[in-house]
Amino acid sequence: MIFIILGSREYQFDRLLRKIDYFIDKYEYKGKVFAQIGSSKYIPKYYEYEKYLDKVQFEVYQNNAEIIISHGGTGALISSIKKRKKVIGVPRMAKFNEHTDDHQFQIIELLENEGYISSVKSEDLGELEYLLNHPEKIPSRKYNNFNIMHKIIMDFLELK
Repeated sequence: MIFIILGSREYQFDRLLRKIDYFIDKYEYKGKVFAQIGSSKYIPKYYEYEKYLDKVQFEVYQNNAEIIISHGGTGALISSIKKRKKVIGVPRMAKFNEHTDDHQFQIIELLENEGYISSVKSEDLGELEYLLNHPEKIPSRKYNNFNIMHKIIMDFLELK
């Protein structure tokens, strides 16, 4: 199962949801896909979704997922890594009104450089197709370094 996590804040991520629909249609993907779409306006055509999940529902989907596609929120990313899931991080972009700035790039880049996740950082999300067709390329290294979280926070606050 692929679980898509878009958070519970006021930011949409329609670009990613559309790309998942495109992938499912193009490759006639038959596996289960479920998305927690948050404040997104786009309604998925080829997969199930809920706007928001309670903590128990979220954990059930997260536990059952083979692949997790997540926005760049630290909570979603770190909790998925701690469960040793294959994680694809996709940062929201300010230019598409998906967030107020591009700080999610820094979080995702740091976790990718440490070997915890794969990322999709292009505007057209083209790398996503490759990763979903080659899940063996997505790491599943268990998160166990709290210094990384400290660095993420300090970099974000620019207090290095």
